[in-house]
Amino acid sequence: MSSHRGGYGEGKLSRKDCGVKRNLVFVRRCTFPNLPAGRSPALNPRYSVCRREARTTLDASRASDRQHMVRAASLFAAAFLSCASAFAQANSPAGNPAPSAVRSADTLPQDKHEGMTVSADSYTEAARAKAKFGKANPLAVGILPVEVFLHNETAQPIHIDLTTIQLEVHFPSGRHQDVDWLTIGDVANAIAHPNGPPAPKTPRFPIGVPTGADKKADKLAEILRPFVLDGDIVPPMATIHGFLFFDLGQDMSLADGASLYLPDVTNLPSKKPLMFFEVLLDKRG
Repeated sequence: MSSHRGGYGEGKLSRKDCGVKRNLVFVRRCTFPNLPAGRSPALNPRYSVCRREARTTLDASRASDRQHMVRAASLFAAAFLSCASAFAQANSPAGNPAPSAVRSADTLPQDKHEGMTVSADSYTEAARAKAKFGKANPLAVGILPVEVFLHNETAQPIHIDLTTIQLEVHFPSGRHQDVDWLTIGDVANAIAHPNGPPAPKTPRFPIGVPTGADKKADKLAEILRPFVLDGDIVPPMATIHGFLFFDLGQDMSLADGASLYLPDVTNLPSKKPLMFFEVLLDKRG
């Protein structure tokens, strides 16, 4: 059966003559044997409809592409502004501590051997400690903050037994004493209650037992926790650092000439012990 009937208005397009691919209608060139002389195929209603559909689909596709381009440009602009804002914040005066508050680990007093370097930075100046810890400043209650830097230059991890680290202080009388570092809870309690711990609170009703909850000390502990040296493994070719706190009994003069003592340091996984480390604290605070 012929695919064309008599008269140009009866011309048909088969599926192979009009195909759709990726939202674009392709209209193949068709022949119309019964088309009267002087008449253009564009006047054929069916051919014109197919072309209109193709044009409509193409316009919709172009509009969709424009929407995607606009959306992509908007996302790029938002990302650029976000990065610019973060860069500006990182380089703002508030984001950079004062030069006096930051000291390179290379310039600090240190002890170095067997591929391990231990550096110590004691905060003995009230203004510097206040700037570092804010309202959770331990120096104000006679507790010395010491920032410890542990640098491993070997290809193996190194373990430090934090529980045995001590601060050796020397008294004018000539005697010396080894001071253990305080837990965050102890430091927070001392700051919250410089005159001693409060008595347990008694409930209004005679039910239950007195509670020892201390919200003030808990808040101070949360402030101090990010500063603490809590890692005991130094990865290969890496540095870790954090603060240890030592109670000097309100006598900050004992920090002069004190030394940080690390007796138990070992290589992993061999567990080969290293010689002890002893860092003499300086007076620059």
